[in-house]
Amino acid sequence: MGRRVRHHQHRPSQRTIGFLVVGIGLAGFLIASLITAQPGRDTVTTADPAQIADGRSLYVTYCASCHGLNLEGQPNWQQPLPNGMRPAPPHDASGHTWHHADALLFQITKYGGQSIASPGYVSGMPAFGNQLTDRQIWAILSYIKSTWPPEIREAQEAVNRQSP
Repeated sequence: MGRRVRHHQHRPSQRTIGFLVVGIGLAGFLIASLITAQPGRDTVTTADPAQIADGRSLYVTYCASCHGLNLEGQPNWQQPLPNGMRPAPPHDASGHTWHHADALLFQITKYGGQSIASPGYVSGMPAFGNQLTDRQIWAILSYIKSTWPPEIREAQEAVNRQSP
């Protein structure tokens, strides 16, 4: 008769379990960080002076020709033009930009106004996704928001909180 071999079960040490727990926790943190860092899922911060300065320079280059050097928009921006499009709206406190969540503003800037337009509406807002990086788009939005008075920024933050 052969010898019966007894298999010894190896139990993981406390140290091994600890490493596994830490590893799983780090993996979860990294996955969550990647999800929240996706373009369009962030919100704009207006506390970084360098980002605001960069955003202002980019705004002057890419946006001011339509939306105005002082964010004032085009005259009669709420009235359709003969071609059915509306003039570029202001981005200052007198406009409606602050009525929208950061994610929507990002989408409109990156993919153009047509990306959110209702059927039959033709938007004149071009897509800047091939000209600007996501970081640059966030910088422009940061600059725009930095010009708003505190009560407008607070109202827009409420919109961000309600947005999915």
